[in-house]
Amino acid sequence: MIGMMVSTDQVTSIADYHDLCGENPLWDAAGQRLYWTDMTGRRFYSYDWNARLSTILKQEFEICGAAFNEHGWVIVNSSGIWLWDGGGRTELIAGEVDGERCNMNDCIADPQGRLFAGSWFYDPNREDYPLGHLIRVDRDGSAKIVDEGIHLANGLGFSPDLGTLYFADSIARLIFAYDYNAETGEIRNRREFVRVPRDSGLPDGLTVDAEGYIWCAHWFGSCVVRYDPDGKIERTLSVPAKQTSSIAFGGPDLTDMFITSAALSDSLPLAPPGYDPESGYIGGRLYHANLGIKGREEYRARIGKTA
Repeated sequence: MIGMMVSTDQVTSIADYHDLCGENPLWDAAGQRLYWTDMTGRRFYSYDWNARLSTILKQEFEICGAAFNEHGWVIVNSSGIWLWDGGGRTELIAGEVDGERCNMNDCIADPQGRLFAGSWFYDPNREDYPLGHLIRVDRDGSAKIVDEGIHLANGLGFSPDLGTLYFADSIARLIFAYDYNAETGEIRNRREFVRVPRDSGLPDGLTVDAEGYIWCAHWFGSCVVRYDPDGKIERTLSVPAKQTSSIAFGGPDLTDMFITSAALSDSLPLAPPGYDPESGYIGGRLYHANLGIKGREEYRARIGKTA
């Protein structure tokens, strides 16, 4: 890697639930809280910034990706796309789309209240596993496939000018960029934005800061990488966990960064040459750093029930 290197001295652990696969950190500015999920351990958490206190909000329900909704949440998991009231009520709104099963991973709300989410079917024991899709859920709850050929759908983010949607395919080691129309929700012109070398891990969760730079967690890479709008590495933030999984900005000034990690070794056939899953710290903690760089609030979905 090139670019500025930032050491792990800047990164501290703020919660340790030994998450098997910590993912999807999401900041709520109104409540000054961070939310994140252990998608494999089936736990969903809240971190109160002012009290510096974390809480388990929900257990025994798989949440792989989540976005704030007008009334509660929209969440995605291996069974599909759901509305959740934040308590005990869930409603499946899409178990399949256009005849394709919704085995979902990450998701993001767009400025008009829609949801984009990716599906995946990667199987390390098969060469002919089916490919996944990028799906858009409109505000009326209807869903459609907007792209295909995805190996393992992961992080999504919008550029500040709303002209670009970024989307990571971990298995392909690619971050894609699309031309994005905020009014219609249409995407087109998929192109390679970043190709991650094998010795740098897999691109996982991502976010976009206020300057339009893309931050991507590198699974197996023990780091978060900041890419400039041309796809060049601007800096690399070292993280103590080998399986660094996702990142979000938050805090009172949106300059605090929250980074998830994963304790359960996964996707080992795709690990960098010489990677040792038995040595060092694999992951499981929630981390914090502040480099003085400002992020942006994520959008909120406005998806109602299906007819």
